[in-house]
Amino acid sequence: MSTNLFNPAVLGQNYEPELVKFETEGKKAGFKPASSDTLRVMLLIVDPQRDFVHMDGSLSVPGAIGDMQRLIEWIYRNTGEITSIAASLDTHTRKMIFHPEWWKNVESGKNPDPFTPITLADIKAGKWQALGDPVWSVHYVDNLEKAAKKNLMIWPYHCIDGTDGQKLVPALHEAIIYHAAARSTQPEFITKGIVPQVEHYGIFASEVPYPKDPKSSGLNTEYLNIIAQYDRIYVAGEAKSHCVLETMKQMLAYFSAQPEVITKIRFMMDCTSSVYNPAIDFEALAVSELKEMEKKGVVMVTSQDKIS
Repeated sequence: MSTNLFNPAVLGQNYEPELVKFETEGKKAGFKPASSDTLRVMLLIVDPQRDFVHMDGSLSVPGAIGDMQRLIEWIYRNTGEITSIAASLDTHTRKMIFHPEWWKNVESGKNPDPFTPITLADIKAGKWQALGDPVWSVHYVDNLEKAAKKNLMIWPYHCIDGTDGQKLVPALHEAIIYHAAARSTQPEFITKGIVPQVEHYGIFASEVPYPKDPKSSGLNTEYLNIIAQYDRIYVAGEAKSHCVLETMKQMLAYFSAQPEVITKIRFMMDCTSSVYNPAIDFEALAVSELKEMEKKGVVMVTSQDKIS
């Protein structure tokens, strides 16, 4: 299939994807069914949503437009070799533990600004008060610092359920539907982040499981075991420094006793970018962790490399 169905000029635009058109084109493309693949290849796309990719998105990642262009072109070039595609969808309400209105400054009564860290020390000092689920909130911040070695970060409101920002990038959605029709397979869309009391960066589990909702916040071993059955697992999406990185960390932790699975993972370096923050070099932190993953067997690739 030529990439002439894809016009890069539409990237960054909000429009209703022409799914029927791309499904029709896929059916006409003449590819064999994915069920006949001898080398089974999965593409796992982390949070390729408008709020992260479009320049006017509420949590826009610098470089994400280029990432999506390269990824979409890669899908069209390799439709006949990609067995299945899965994409996660960050999905929130306004009142989440990492959104401003969950917390207030005790002195001013104001909600925290985006990119404000909430630390256990500050809570104990009386600086911040949780407006929702206060006992759990303190427990969560404590466990996040101990177990995940990070502070709770307040993010701009993003990927609010029912908004355009929560939707897939339209041109990528079209490519996914084209692939599904061309290969007689079904795409997988994984909803994450629906539990208000926790952060859910990685696809497979929240940062700290919420005991009252273990199904939505605990480790999704069922899907991890499905992924392990593939011969190649390509990973891309947004953002490299956060949701993509945590997804990778969860995979490597789960498969730590199965190094043969880790060597199947292909990290698409030119199809993901890091969150920008002038106070924290998220890119450097991500690169450092990815180098350690490479030592454990993960293969770093680009969209121009052949599937192997």
